[in-house]
Amino acid sequence: MFCNQCEQTAKGIGCEKIGVCGKGEDVAVLQDLLTHATQGLAIVAVAARKQGIGDNDVDRFICEATFACLTNVDFDPARFDQWIRKTVQLRDELKAKVAAAGGTVDSDAAALSFVPAPDLDGLKAQGEKLDFINSLDDNEDLRSLKQIALYGLRGLAAYTDHAAILGQTDDEVFAAINELLGVLTRKDLGVDDLVAGALKIGEVNIRAMELLDAGNTTTYGHPVPTPVPLGAKAGKAILVTGHDLKDLQLLLEQTRGKGINIYTHGEMLPCHGYPELKKYDHFYGHYGTAWQNQQKEMEVFPGAILFTTNCIQKPRDSYKDNVFTTGLVGWPGISHIGDDKDFTPVIDRALALPGFAADEDRGEVLTGFGRNTVMGVADKVIEGVKAGAIKHFFLVGGCDGAKPGRNYYTDFVEQAPADTVILTLACGKFRFFDKKIGDIGGIPRLLDVGQCNDAYSAIKIASALAEAFDCGVNDLPLSMILSWYEQKACVILLSLFALGIQDIRLGPSLPAFITPNVLNVLVDKFAIKPIAETAQEDLQTILA
Repeated sequence: MFCNQCEQTAKGIGCEKIGVCGKGEDVAVLQDLLTHATQGLAIVAVAARKQGIGDNDVDRFICEATFACLTNVDFDPARFDQWIRKTVQLRDELKAKVAAAGGTVDSDAAALSFVPAPDLDGLKAQGEKLDFINSLDDNEDLRSLKQIALYGLRGLAAYTDHAAILGQTDDEVFAAINELLGVLTRKDLGVDDLVAGALKIGEVNIRAMELLDAGNTTTYGHPVPTPVPLGAKAGKAILVTGHDLKDLQLLLEQTRGKGINIYTHGEMLPCHGYPELKKYDHFYGHYGTAWQNQQKEMEVFPGAILFTTNCIQKPRDSYKDNVFTTGLVGWPGISHIGDDKDFTPVIDRALALPGFAADEDRGEVLTGFGRNTVMGVADKVIEGVKAGAIKHFFLVGGCDGAKPGRNYYTDFVEQAPADTVILTLACGKFRFFDKKIGDIGGIPRLLDVGQCNDAYSAIKIASALAEAFDCGVNDLPLSMILSWYEQKACVILLSLFALGIQDIRLGPSLPAFITPNVLNVLVDKFAIKPIAETAQEDLQTILA
């Protein structure tokens, strides 16, 4: 295997024996094979559109199959066996429809003729032989740009799928995903072509995040500032981690009146700010952080645990009997909730486990500072800037991870001057989300905008501030200090590039799949730079 798609990749080069995330070689090569097969289906889907043949089920499937290959989603070889075979089945059925309509598939990509082996071992052998990453291009710089695009597409597919679950779709987004997956099979493209393709992915992702924002806010209301307990309440318990608001709402509905308290974990913290989720009395609080203590926290959690959509780390054997998954998440030996969304097995397990013996008070944190809330106090923010009370804004957000070096983000927030405001989102905030850093004129200095899925909110806030000050976003007293781990972060970065955002600081290390020449292109175009060795060093440079 060879996988270098996440920030934690082994030795900063690539995982070759087993993924740092826990992914085995079998899953890695099956993911490669699924991506290869999906490219074939995507090419046929593009040809079908030209003939006026649209298939929403195929479009959704392509998104799901692409999303399934994102870091920390599906680790179950048997499920990849099913994905691969269904991909080829859909490809061939759609190809027949194109031919019947008098159309042709104008591509010689090997993915169009791929025939899956008859058994799982055979599929693994095919995946190994494919050597997918190296097959992208012989030129290392072009291969690097194709990897950037591929990982961006995985993030885009994830956001598109999140939005579709809530009934928000756009055919142009599906069409772009299909087209760009197919483009990556071509060997006649140069650096400029591939950079333009990557920026197109970022541009399309802005629309996908807009759809997701609409799905969240029209279904559950706009988030409002909400204090969230970090301790526990005596009684039975279920912990929900991941990203999926709909699964959380269905679980809340099915556990109503059963004496079970529902807790969030990781990226689910912002769910407490949504009015339609806040109405459930047994939706209690937030338990745990993200990467740094996750396994330890879940090992001692006295209730059932539900992973939704995508997750953080593979559960240890010591507590895996208490774990359930839903959506695309899967591991061998872990119980999965099907499409019927009947959470009875989770509920029964929670009732069988002891729950919390007594109340635990560990303080609270604030969440719910989405774009509606922040824009609602924009006049106070603008007044604070003009009066000199607010000197600078920092967006400190992104992914968390277990590799050393992420204490930089904690240091940055703690050391940021008292006349600065910190906007944050995604699981990277768990390095500092409980820090008490005060307020400026009644506005908290630390504003939790939400999940990584809420990046659209942060973009809208920045755009609104730029409009209020009659300047461009790059002219604002705003600096972006981002952390990354997986492919959602990659596509958000591409979206920021598509918006023309400059001078982003990225860490804790730069992606292993970016070659020095490609990095130079990104530096020239967008002035992106790695974070400094210390937070103080970057603060001094930015505020000089």
